[in-house]
Formats: sequence, structure tokens, C-alpha cells
Amino acid sequence: MNIGNVHFDSPCPVFLAPMEDVTDIGFRLLCKQMGADLVYSEFVSSDALVRGVNRTIEKMEVCEEERPVAIQIYGRFVEAMRDAAQIVVEQARPDILDINFGCPVKRVAGKGAGAGMLQNIPLMLEMTRAVVDAVPNTPVTVKTRLGWDQDHRIIVELAEQLQDCGIKALTIHGRTRSQMYTGEADWTLIGEVKRNPRMHIPIIGNGDITSPERARECFEQYGVDAIMVGRATFGRPWIFREIRNHLDGKDETLTQDWKLDVLKQQVFTSVDRLGEYRGILHSRRHLAASPLFKGIPNFRETRIRMLRAETVEELFGIIFK
Repeated sequence: MNIGNVHFDSPCPVFLAPMEDVTDIGFRLLCKQMGADLVYSEFVSSDALVRGVNRTIEKMEVCEEERPVAIQIYGRFVEAMRDAAQIVVEQARPDILDINFGCPVKRVAGKGAGAGMLQNIPLMLEMTRAVVDAVPNTPVTVKTRLGWDQDHRIIVELAEQLQDCGIKALTIHGRTRSQMYTGEADWTLIGEVKRNPRMHIPIIGNGDITSPERARECFEQYGVDAIMVGRATFGRPWIFREIRNHLDGKDETLTQDWKLDVLKQQVFTSVDRLGEYRGILHSRRHLAASPLFKGIPNFRETRIRMLRAETVEELFGIIFK
């Protein structure tokens, strides 16, 4: 499969989804080591990037070991998105530039950005064309949802319109904006987009891929070119290895001790790159969500302590006794 000039050797590529305050460079590197074929940055605000906000500029940092890597941008103004696209490409040189038309949270969608664009399709298409034209040598992709709500599931028609704007791949999350992250992801329309004979760009499916078995089902039942895994990576970055082993028919036992070592590596990587306080802040939510610790007696109290830990010693004292 190719996304523009980016080639993927695997017949069933598996991607790490872009997630705010989650997919920092340390976590991306770890997921890449675990077998992710493509990793995405946290989403980058076009307005903040154009204004030169330091925290936003930091989100653009990439390293050679994680390539191919995609940087995702979002915004509600065409000019700012165009300018931000050029800044990202010039300064970070991502392999792929992704546009976020799928974030459902109120502070983004409520202002007309992210999934909010699903209520203004002409503006969405104008913005997409502007970004594509602004960075002609970098593949531009889009991530979006089925539609704004159940009465406006417009993705089949919208996919063709976005393709006509010049994007090189489309990721579809199988929920509407109104669903947020509730209910089950509906892959039927993702499959319909993929089966549309007028679509010739790769279609990437996203939503509720929580096991290797489900990953295989999504490839086989809906024919997508790639899948994207998001929340199931929390405290479980080895899900990429589990999926790859399952798809390749490889029998490998990932022991409890091995998984614990992976989580330790995640903490140390975050601390090394961000400093102890910010590194712990980034990694403790992953550990608190890890299925490894769900069998701990009175886990709710333990989880609260994990989420309040501020030092490596404190965090490890709670979970690695």
C-alpha cells in the first residue's frame, strides 16, 4: 500500500491513531518498536502554530527512528490551516500531513474545527484543497467520522469529495460526532466507502479495534487498506505486536514480566525526553489503564494513587512492588 510516496511493505498495515496528550514522541517510538507501521502526532492547533506557541511547536518534534510519521493539524480558518501546513512541512518534514476533521470534543468541534467541520462541508472542502495546494510535495490525508449525527451519516459521498480535493488517503472513525466515543463503532459505512468503485485512495478504518481477532475481522470483512488503533493502546503498546503476530500466523507468548518491562521502558523514555514531572504526567495515565493491573485487589484506590504519582520512585513503588 502507498500513501502518496510513502510505501508500506505489510499487506495489512496497522497504524497508531493521533491522540491529544497521548501520542508524544516517546510513546510513538515505543509503538513503532512494538510493530506500528505508521505513527501520528498529537493534533496540532493551526492557530497556535501560526502564533508560535512553544507547547504547540514542541508537538512537531519528530526523530528519524519513528519514521514514517504523520503530523496532524486542525483548525477552523482556511488561511491559518494553509500557513500551518507549510510551517509543519518546512520545520518538521513529516512523511505525511494529516487534517483532523474528526475530533468530537466540545472545545474543538464546538468551535467549528475537528468534527465540527462536518456541519460545514463547503468549508471543509475549501480547507482541504488549500492545504493540499500549500504542500505539493507532502502527501495530505484526512481523518474524519461518519457524519455529524445519525441523521447525517454522509461519509460515502464525502469520501469522494475529499478525494477530489487531492488527499492521498482517508481515515474513517466508525462513529458520528454526536456519539463521541460511546456505543459501538459502525464499520458498515467504512466498508461501503471502500467498495465504492470511484474511490482509488487507501481507506483506513478506525474504531473499537481492541484485539488481534477484531483487527483481522476488519481487514477481512470490510476490505480496508489499513487499520488504526487508538484507545486500546493505553497501557498496552504491545497490542501492535499481538496484532502483527496474529495476522502473520506467528505464535509468540508475551509474558507478564516482558509486558512490565515494556511499561517501565515507556516511563523511562518519557522521563528522559520530558523531564520527570512531565514524563510521569504523560505515562501514568497509560499505566493506570493497563490491563496488567486490573486484577489488583481494590484496584480503584490503586489507580487513583497511580494517577496522582509525581515521581518515578513513587509510581514504581505503587505498581512494581
